[in-house]
Amino acid sequence: MKRILDVIRGRADKKSGSAIPFRLNLLLLIVFILFALLVGQLAYLQIIYGNKFQAEVERTDKTSMKGDVPRGMIYDSKGRLLVSNTTQSAITYTKSSGVKSTDIYEVANRLSNYVNIPKEKLSSRDKADYILAAPGKSESVIKALPKSKKQDSSGNNLKTAELYKNEVEYVESQGINLTSKQLSKATTFKKMNAAYTYSTVYLKDKKLSSSEIARVSENLTELPGIDVGSNWTRSYPEGTSIKSIIGGVSTEKQGIPDDELNTMLANGYSRNDRVGTSYLEKSYESILSGTKSEKEVQIGSDNQVKKSKVVYKGQKGGNLNLTIDSDFQTKVQAALSSTYASAKAAGKTSYSDGAYAVAMNPKTGQVLAMAGIRNDPTTGKTTEDALGVINRTFVMGSAVKGATVLGAMMDGVITPTNNTLADNPIYLPGTPVKKSVYPVGTYSSLDAASALEVSSNEYMMALAMKEANAKYVPNSYISMDSDIFNKLRGYFNQFGLGVKTGIDISGETEGIEGATMNSNGSLKTGSALDLSFGNYDAYTLIEMAQYISTIANGGYRMQPYIVQSIQQTQNDGKKGQLESVTSPKVLNKVGFTNEELAVVKKGMYNAVHGTKYWTTATRLADLSESVSAKTGTAQSFYFDPKKPNDPNPPATVTTSLVTYGPSNDANIALAIVFPNLTDEKGSYPQIVAHQIYEDYFATMAK
Repeated sequence: MKRILDVIRGRADKKSGSAIPFRLNLLLLIVFILFALLVGQLAYLQIIYGNKFQAEVERTDKTSMKGDVPRGMIYDSKGRLLVSNTTQSAITYTKSSGVKSTDIYEVANRLSNYVNIPKEKLSSRDKADYILAAPGKSESVIKALPKSKKQDSSGNNLKTAELYKNEVEYVESQGINLTSKQLSKATTFKKMNAAYTYSTVYLKDKKLSSSEIARVSENLTELPGIDVGSNWTRSYPEGTSIKSIIGGVSTEKQGIPDDELNTMLANGYSRNDRVGTSYLEKSYESILSGTKSEKEVQIGSDNQVKKSKVVYKGQKGGNLNLTIDSDFQTKVQAALSSTYASAKAAGKTSYSDGAYAVAMNPKTGQVLAMAGIRNDPTTGKTTEDALGVINRTFVMGSAVKGATVLGAMMDGVITPTNNTLADNPIYLPGTPVKKSVYPVGTYSSLDAASALEVSSNEYMMALAMKEANAKYVPNSYISMDSDIFNKLRGYFNQFGLGVKTGIDISGETEGIEGATMNSNGSLKTGSALDLSFGNYDAYTLIEMAQYISTIANGGYRMQPYIVQSIQQTQNDGKKGQLESVTSPKVLNKVGFTNEELAVVKKGMYNAVHGTKYWTTATRLADLSESVSAKTGTAQSFYFDPKKPNDPNPPATVTTSLVTYGPSNDANIALAIVFPNLTDEKGSYPQIVAHQIYEDYFATMAK
């Protein structure tokens, strides 16, 4: 048995010994076959697809990049250049796709060897970003962070943004002390890093020396994305007196305003584009900005720009030709400024917040001049504020009485031949007497023209009471139809009082209406009377100019405008062909008759040339051309923002004037206001108007 077992074992050993080499050989054979297949596949790919893969390595993508074009110019009515562009050389950076912060860091540092970029105020985060962008710095900081700053409570790695935040905090905690040179580099890095993909930012465009330009130009190959280009800024060859009308343009840093971001991006703008932010620059942005140039850019596999080709040179911004004569504008501003200085010297401006004037062609709506002064009562400092003409409101007083009289005629309570009324004050329970500036009893009765000449408040209140079917017992009782406010305002609106004029400058506000009901829900009848003679609702000065122009031109409410035409820009920068010319636009025709208008025009003529003791605008009577006018005085109170609940605020007076000339064929209308003076003495609006008329008529005579 043992022998048998030994034989069996011997056979088994022999069999095992032969099996091992066989298996090993089989394994080697399999490996050889697989290796041969791999070599064959590599050879196949190399021979058949080698060129394809080589092309893929050298692949370039094409994309388009847009470039700025010069912004359009602005000229006055005589062709004088008011706003132009000052061009200067600039160092620019165009950010490629996929560029890393470490790449930007290295380029920013290299650039500092060739150009001195002034350091700017940097936040702690800005400095930390620069430090962490250094090669290997981020990795070393991450190693130094405790585990709790790299992983969450579950042991998972933090998201990239959260981890980077912890890196920044770590760098800040270690203290950041950058040299002046490093701060300059950090400033450059910040500007470059903040650029959007394929957008161009300006790294330096002021005080760039020719040697700096030369050094950068010679080393562009080691400065990917850097180039030498040009930039522009707005300049004002005729001075800045009209700048507040023209408005401003954002900086590259400011870019598109947040409230217009989505709309402008959809229209092809970039986030850092400089755009008009106010007034004319904003209203005509699409014209002034022009059409951007377009380049086709080839991007290599390393995400760097390989070459570019101009596809479209772009269209320079269109030019605006204004209705304003800059010489006349300067004279209007000077007349307003000198007269306001006189009022200040006389101690009348302690609570005044400025003065404003506007001149308009009543036949067309062309704005001939806009001037304004903003005064700070607390400091006495004044600044130019022409835009106050369209965006500030004031209670104007009796200057609106022409609309009151014509409204009453259209309502039928008086007629051109039957308009004489008793001139009696109004006594309401619990309130001071409502009367004119002259003593009670000066006139027993007045017709409409005489009421305008002497500026009778009693007459206007009588008209309102007739329109309201008022029942009145002196010192006892008064009632009116509940629609009296709507009725009076409806007539005023037809002339432009209380509604936007439609002027082609952004930022226009409209008049402010006072409340019609008391806190107990009853009609404010006393305020309705105040409204009739202009001592309740507030209006902008451009509304007043539109109103008096409507009377001057026979009843047509013209839309004011300041841009006369739009003109293309030629390649050499000169003005090209006209693209459009503004045509006068009638907004509505007021429904009075010629006979009714004649009554009001007579009253306004007599306000200047009449002989009554209380005739109101006689300072204008000696002009070379005959003019017509209506003065205004409104009682008000000074609001001190430091004492918003002051029960006894200082009493002030707003004086105003509307006028047109020549009286028989007006080609200029003026509206002027001096709000919140200490008293009405001085006739300051008339003084300003007199000087403006002299300057205007002298120009017309040439």
